[in-house]
Amino acid sequence: MTEPLYLALFVWAVVYFSEFALRTGGLEDPSAGAGASSALVKCGVCLSAACLTRYDGWFLAAAMSAACFVMALRAKQKRKQASVEFCRGVRAFFLLAVGAPVLWLAYNAIVYRNPLEFANGPYSAKAIESRTPQASHPGSHDLPVAFSYFLKSAELNQGSGSWQKVWILLASAGTLFSLFARKGCETNSSLSQHPTRRQAWPLLLLWIPLPFYALSVAYGGVPIFMPVWWPFSYYNVRYGLELLPAFAVFTPLAVYLMATLAQSRTVRLAVGVAALAFVAATYASIWRNPVCFREAWINSRTRVALEHELADFVRALPPDSTLLMYLGNHVGALQQAGIPLRRVINEGNHRSWKQPVDFAGLWERALADPARYTDFVVAFQGDPVSTALQNQDLFPLAVIHVSGQPQATIYQTHLAPGNHLR
Repeated sequence: MTEPLYLALFVWAVVYFSEFALRTGGLEDPSAGAGASSALVKCGVCLSAACLTRYDGWFLAAAMSAACFVMALRAKQKRKQASVEFCRGVRAFFLLAVGAPVLWLAYNAIVYRNPLEFANGPYSAKAIESRTPQASHPGSHDLPVAFSYFLKSAELNQGSGSWQKVWILLASAGTLFSLFARKGCETNSSLSQHPTRRQAWPLLLLWIPLPFYALSVAYGGVPIFMPVWWPFSYYNVRYGLELLPAFAVFTPLAVYLMATLAQSRTVRLAVGVAALAFVAATYASIWRNPVCFREAWINSRTRVALEHELADFVRALPPDSTLLMYLGNHVGALQQAGIPLRRVINEGNHRSWKQPVDFAGLWERALADPARYTDFVVAFQGDPVSTALQNQDLFPLAVIHVSGQPQATIYQTHLAPGNHLR
């Protein structure tokens, strides 16, 4: 669950980018170039870390890079000779924004011999979707439906019932305020007292998850299932939390706008009290049973039970033994058992650096001949290991049955414990 870490990096990237936009607007001041450069480099560091955390960061990096390019061109036109610090900051930002995705593409090319392995490989979102019983999901190849499903998941994470629509209404009003802030500053004396309002547009980047997830649901094989819409279940509802920063910023902006435009102090106070009451009511509506917690609880109960039983078994295996196991679904069992991954041959072991000696990769070689490479094999019904073992004659040590989960079987390869990776 990398969403919390990504959200932190996402927020700070937008904060530093907003500071860069503000300082770039005042490049006539010689000291502004250094300040803009520093803010942009900090933004690039956060952006690079975000790209290495979730693919959401790649879309954010593309949007920020395009915005930075346009701003740099305008700054150069505004001031014929931009400062050296400013130019260095822009170059460093682009290197950081591009560096993380390029690094990941290179890793996939070296290890899997396919730079797009994460997008079209056997363990990609599209491949996983193709192996599910349901052939397609709501919003597949339908961008408007995908858009509405993601937006609805965001609403469910904000509140229940009619409170959801109020969040959308207020956030939309705050967004329009940011979008047309420059004109508002020129025509409204009270708003013109806040010069930062003229650079409020970078906050629009907080809505980046909306197009990203709409495109992911429509064309990336990423389903979102919700209890209130078909197919009335829970899957990836937590993705709606990605819009939490947008709601947290644009809703207060809308309240601030209403309070600023009010002429009476009593009206302003009433607006503030109503806003606090609204936030308290929405929190109360989901405090005891938030939808993302329900999703985690419902989808993990049987899996946790299976992993707990499996952990009890593998913990009792010889401490120097090696295992063959697909980690895509039940790596938690190894974590609970305290088994380090260096003892487990898994789908991430390809040892491409040993080509052509290990051209097929350690994972593929172990699947073809587990007795040569491992002491024990853990297979879940339907996973790559169980499929590969159909033609193998291995001795089953234990079979674990948990309702709602695939059967888990532990095999012994007839090797003496202590046979290490070769």
